[in-house]
Amino acid sequence: MGVEAPSYSLPRWRWTRWLTDAGHDVPADIRIALIGSLFGTLPIFAGGVINTMAVSLLIALRIPTAPFIFWCGFEIACCLARLAVLVSARKQAERGQPTPTDLFVLLGLAWAAGIGYGTFISLTSGDWVIAALACLSAAAMVGGTCFRNFAAPRMAGLMIFLVLGACCLAAPFLGEPIMLIVFFQIPAYLLSMTAAAYKLNAMLVSTMRAEREHEFHARHDMLTGLSNRSGLSKALDLRFARDAGSRRLALIYLDLDGFKAVNDTHGHMAGDRLLQLVAERLRGMVRAGDLAARIGGDEFIVLSGQTETAQLLGFGERLIREISLPYELDNRNAVTVGASIGIALAPEHGTDMASLLSAADMALYQAKSKGKSRCVIAPPGLHANPFAAATLPSGVPQLH
Repeated sequence: MGVEAPSYSLPRWRWTRWLTDAGHDVPADIRIALIGSLFGTLPIFAGGVINTMAVSLLIALRIPTAPFIFWCGFEIACCLARLAVLVSARKQAERGQPTPTDLFVLLGLAWAAGIGYGTFISLTSGDWVIAALACLSAAAMVGGTCFRNFAAPRMAGLMIFLVLGACCLAAPFLGEPIMLIVFFQIPAYLLSMTAAAYKLNAMLVSTMRAEREHEFHARHDMLTGLSNRSGLSKALDLRFARDAGSRRLALIYLDLDGFKAVNDTHGHMAGDRLLQLVAERLRGMVRAGDLAARIGGDEFIVLSGQTETAQLLGFGERLIREISLPYELDNRNAVTVGASIGIALAPEHGTDMASLLSAADMALYQAKSKGKSRCVIAPPGLHANPFAAATLPSGVPQLH
């Protein structure tokens, strides 16, 4: 039984959307997952926070002048604000509420700019100890920035520029011509790290696409596009996990009447096309939030939140009526099939797919034994007595 990952909101501001954009052809669910990766985990975040606050504090203690005290105060305030937003966003994402993604991106850029500022004043201070310490810290943060933010390559590139650009700004003030080499080093490093971020991003998007395609194939019937048995089981487990058994569910088991005759008369390709057409009608009849599945052959399932007897009977009759309408196959031959329905309820007949399918199958048997094209709701205790189901006519003409 899986646990869904927290879902973070996409940025709302135009410039933050551009900054975190992963590409025009990236699906929405992958975009959301990429935004979630920017928030990272607390241990990774804590490492960067502790480092920058410690370095700025040590340097401010060594040179307690206004620029360094300001830098130390800014680092502490910015890091604490980022931590607060990160924790708050995590809680909101877990509750399914909008998250302050734009603010988190803004604070990340402010943090990078703060490191750049500290590097500049440390290099121009004339103290080689703090200059070396600040540059080492900046270099370490650049690696972490690229690794942590490659889901948004533009953002990663801008953060690297804000951190290392200070070295280029400081070089003319150092009185050492040899330091002018940074005008070649820093742009080359910036380009290479940004290119690496783009490459890692492309690999991540490609991997996520493949994972989602594999997951789709694992949970969906390739012929009809409906959920398969595995997808149905997963959906059932998730609903019970989410609702903790507080809500009732109906498992509607539908079997086509007369499908074998169509398959034998017109061939398997025509039979496959008929199943696709039935799936299209079924997909159009289920409510938002309900699930339609094909579990094999000509057997279909609808997992529905409709559990009142009148609702179920009305829906069952509509299913039988719509599915019984003629189908025009690719060869222009019109064919007709019927449908028999057995319905089980959770938790009355169980809270797992095996129990519900067993009860619905017994109800389906009763529907077929009474002339087909009928809808049967399994009464309580059907699993103990398979002949106890009450048969209810669908109100449509019987198919022969």
